[in-house]
Amino acid sequence: MPNLKGLAKDTAIYGLSSIVGRFLNYLLVPLYTHYMPKDSGDYGASVNIYAYTALVLVILTFGMETTLFRFANKDGEKPDTVFTTALAVVVTLSVVFLALIFGFIEPISTVLDYEQHPDYLLMMAVVVALDAIQAIPFSYLRFQQQPLKFAALKLLFIVFNITLNVLYFVVLGHTEVFYVFAINLWCTGFITFFFVPDLLRVKWHFDFSLLRRMLSYSWPILVLGIAGILNQTADKIIYPLVCDDADDMAQLGVYGACVKVAMIMAMITQAFRYAYEPLVFAKAKDRDSKEYYAQAMKYFLIFTLLAFLGVMGYMDVLKYIIGEEYRGAIPTIPVVMAAEIMMGIYFNLSFWYKLIDRTIWGAWFSLAGCVVLVAVNIIFIPRIGYWACAWGGFAGYFTSMTLSYIVGQRKNPIRYPLRDIGLYTLLALALFCVMEVLPESWSPVARMSVNTVLIGIFVAFIIKKDLSLASLPVVGKFFRAKSEK
Repeated sequence: MPNLKGLAKDTAIYGLSSIVGRFLNYLLVPLYTHYMPKDSGDYGASVNIYAYTALVLVILTFGMETTLFRFANKDGEKPDTVFTTALAVVVTLSVVFLALIFGFIEPISTVLDYEQHPDYLLMMAVVVALDAIQAIPFSYLRFQQQPLKFAALKLLFIVFNITLNVLYFVVLGHTEVFYVFAINLWCTGFITFFFVPDLLRVKWHFDFSLLRRMLSYSWPILVLGIAGILNQTADKIIYPLVCDDADDMAQLGVYGACVKVAMIMAMITQAFRYAYEPLVFAKAKDRDSKEYYAQAMKYFLIFTLLAFLGVMGYMDVLKYIIGEEYRGAIPTIPVVMAAEIMMGIYFNLSFWYKLIDRTIWGAWFSLAGCVVLVAVNIIFIPRIGYWACAWGGFAGYFTSMTLSYIVGQRKNPIRYPLRDIGLYTLLALALFCVMEVLPESWSPVARMSVNTVLIGIFVAFIIKKDLSLASLPVVGKFFRAKSEK
């Protein structure tokens, strides 16, 4: 299907900023876990504060990213007006948020147990406000199908961020988490200036009638987004509040560092989302749209399962991303990655209610998943520590995914290739189990050699079943020529 090729191309470009960028950010994990002693709790504090900022970012963007795509693709709507109306909403919310934080920083820092470091909260408040404002121009770049500019700005931020981190932590020898937040503030402010020319070129118009319709569409997405981000961050917010250990921030740092390895799945999902979301709304009027969604789901799952096997197969090398004293939570990584796969499936399933303007369903599904996650964390963190965080995310995403599929098949049915999806999932699970039972007495090279063969089996199955070698670039010419003889 031609559009699937375009989806793959755009996903690859967006992946450059997401996957490659996150990989470069992985370089910060060994840096932080080397220069910040575990017992100081500094890395745990960064995990905790970034969890709060992720939640606030969803609130400030108010679902306007998806809303922008929906209304900019509607007949009779002017994309520039949709863009400026969405931006006005986010800017207003961001200004109000900053006023509240700066006006009430003392009680806020006391409640969050940062009374000794209110500057951490102030810096990150500015960062999250700027990130929220930037989210709308970034979304408009996606609508205008400018993935190269999008990727360039994302990578510029990452390179600037990494350079300053290396300078302050490695060259100058600083060890305080203060510099993590300060550098983030400088880099975010720097990127904001690159949107000024675009904002000056756009035709500014604020439409109150359009605003009412956009808010009616976006508020359920906001609820969905809050519940969704809580599924990713609630454990890191709840952990220090309910953990019985005196070194709760240190243990949170251990879990947060290991989760970074599992976040490759979040990168893939994000890259896929950046490319897929605009195409879904643009293709909604086509007759074959449901077939397209079904095939996209299958290939998304194939790709993520391959990534899962790749991470688990080479864990003997990937673990060195994390400082040695932070590696205690490595066994939780497969659970966290499985949860991220379900989150990606849930995202793919979500379009049935977005396309019929019934986003309230997504809010209910996400809230149900969030309730399950929070309950698991509150009940089990005091008993099993960060393992409760991993299994809580798994249970929460499973709940949301299952509910969305069941209701979606009744409201707007799509014939997903469940047999193929089941085959790939069972094969990946079987190969993973073989990886897990390999003797620990074997050398890392021996284990990774066997794991490479197992991953090769999965790739061979993909080629045999769904990917003709003749369709591949470069080598495909050889197979096409051979088949023509």
